[in-house]
Amino acid sequence: MTDPLHAELLHLAREAARRAGELLRDGRPADLAVAATKSSPIDVVTEMDLAAEKLITTLIAERRPQDGFLGEEGATSEGTSGIRWVIDPLDGTVNYLYGLPTWAVSIAAEQDGETVAGAVAAPMRGEAYHAVRGGGAWATGAWDGERRLTCRPAPPLDQALVSTGFNYVAGVRTHQADVAQRLIPLLRDIRRGGSAAVDLCDVAAGRLDGYYERGLHPWDLAAGDLIAREAGALTGGRPGRRPSWDLAVAAVPGVFEPLQRLLEDFGAWHD
Repeated sequence: MTDPLHAELLHLAREAARRAGELLRDGRPADLAVAATKSSPIDVVTEMDLAAEKLITTLIAERRPQDGFLGEEGATSEGTSGIRWVIDPLDGTVNYLYGLPTWAVSIAAEQDGETVAGAVAAPMRGEAYHAVRGGGAWATGAWDGERRLTCRPAPPLDQALVSTGFNYVAGVRTHQADVAQRLIPLLRDIRRGGSAAVDLCDVAAGRLDGYYERGLHPWDLAAGDLIAREAGALTGGRPGRRPSWDLAVAAVPGVFEPLQRLLEDFGAWHD
């Protein structure tokens, strides 16, 4: 049975993700421009990232004023309730800037450091994904009503379709390309979508067998990691560790361990 508090947090996460997604979809200006850069000149922030984060934090603060925040665009506060919201208002900003459809809003709620609810809205897909700890993963979209998500049965590794992402710092992405080059002959193929949140939800939905990436922040991971786990996927970082900046891996059982082992052997966790 779902904890009533967790159900409340999930409801609010879904509402905030939906509303921010609608703002981003319907309010995108034709002359959208870069508002700032982060880790490199190609790691960009747009005015819409900032507007979406403001919408999310304002809505949540009105309903739950004692909660804390960790937001990609700077909305960070401690809070006093034991609940912290981990927010990526626009995951896949470069896709959004170029008019590509693979971007999402990702919102997770943590209680005492553990993710208990998460919602990801992918408006250009017409889909939204959500999970509460212990309650399974679900999605709404082209199908009728809610669909329970279940990851794919495990294929042999050489038949696994795996997604990844690349860092915006040139030296890091060069190393990541080397790792991908070594992996490709051992897999069915590698995809690069441009949104960690969407990739994690695609593992949950059975559209990918696995996903890995180095250089992710908590807001990139929090909601999608919970959704993938609640759909039956395994997630982690380097062997024996949780997903982190060093490495994040999500895959169906049977693919997770050999993929994680290869990534460790290939040094995917360092530059």
